[in-house]
Amino acid sequence: MMTKIQMTTPLVEMDGDEMTRILWKMIKDELILPYIDLKTEYYDLGLEHRNETNDQVTVDSAEATKKYGVAVKCATITPNAARMTEYSLKEMWKSPNGTIRAILDGTVFRAPILIKGIVPYVKNWTKPITIARHAYGDVYKNTEIKVPGKGKAELVFTAEDGTETRELIHNFEGSGIIQGIHNTKESISSFARACFGYAIDTKQDLWFATKDTISKKYDHTFKDIFQEIFDAEYKEQFEKLGIEYFYTLIDDAVARVIRSEGGFIWACKNYDGDVMSDMVATAYGDLSMMTSVLVSPSGVYEYEAAHGTVQRHYYKHLKGEETSTNSIATIFAWTGALRKRGELDGIQELQDFADKLDRACIRTVEDGKMTKSLSLISTCENPVILNSLDFIRAIRETFETLQD
Repeated sequence: MMTKIQMTTPLVEMDGDEMTRILWKMIKDELILPYIDLKTEYYDLGLEHRNETNDQVTVDSAEATKKYGVAVKCATITPNAARMTEYSLKEMWKSPNGTIRAILDGTVFRAPILIKGIVPYVKNWTKPITIARHAYGDVYKNTEIKVPGKGKAELVFTAEDGTETRELIHNFEGSGIIQGIHNTKESISSFARACFGYAIDTKQDLWFATKDTISKKYDHTFKDIFQEIFDAEYKEQFEKLGIEYFYTLIDDAVARVIRSEGGFIWACKNYDGDVMSDMVATAYGDLSMMTSVLVSPSGVYEYEAAHGTVQRHYYKHLKGEETSTNSIATIFAWTGALRKRGELDGIQELQDFADKLDRACIRTVEDGKMTKSLSLISTCENPVILNSLDFIRAIRETFETLQD
């Protein structure tokens, strides 16, 4: 009998929805529990339970992450109108990721998992592009109004002393919609410092892009804060390392990114980062091949896959049909969290286990055993296409044959 690796401090485990929830259990049963005496503080972030608790469970999971320092999260549903009916929701709950990001005030770093035989659609991308996504505010903490008819919409700020500042949004001649978004100097500053620090740690250039020519106050504030902090705190370190920070407009950044070879960090506001990380992940090969880690200014880490709940496969699963769903990004979320837990607690075995499981995932695909989505983009001749569970079991077989 193999002695299981012992943990001293729990991980915060955030379970999720649909097909990724199914994969979550498979990964634990096949790849984690046989080797590790797993200690977690478990939170069910499945939509049904979030609805039962009025989303308090999401807040509780974030607060637990602050306490224990490391969390691993399954993909979750952000409900829309259709989900309201499907799940009989009390209200259209906000993005759980947005809630957790706001509480932790962190920055999300997303990077592709590179595997031989999976060639990026952008052929000149030979190095990974890391998306640094601001993790607070914008549309994820928005307030919205459906305008019923003719009237005037204003943006109003009431200062502590009662003084009001007003700006006209629009004179409506008929029905429409209004959205109010916000951010804070504190959060933008934390975002900037996280990006500059990560660039120094990884010795990579840092690009930052917004649309300050149009958003002359909101986006321009981001630009100004980044530049002020860079000049005052990081410029000298960047120069010593021979790395570069520069700002450009978001549309120019997209053009530069497509022409580049990769190998840099691209910092984006919250929504921009959401969209661009999906674009980068898809262009590198597959949405299920993108890692994601939320890092707070206090050094708290929350690992997850960058993709969604794989709804279409879940509906097939419910019908008893076979699915072939790529679980690699979710496995990497687990290995990232276990590795960080090992680093913080000084458990080398836990770190080595995470490194070995990562290698097993990559080796399995490079050996020609993969899920259907990967087979469609792989240059491997005659790949063996496996269903969801068999792919995870193939990774386990590879893991057990790898040398430590």
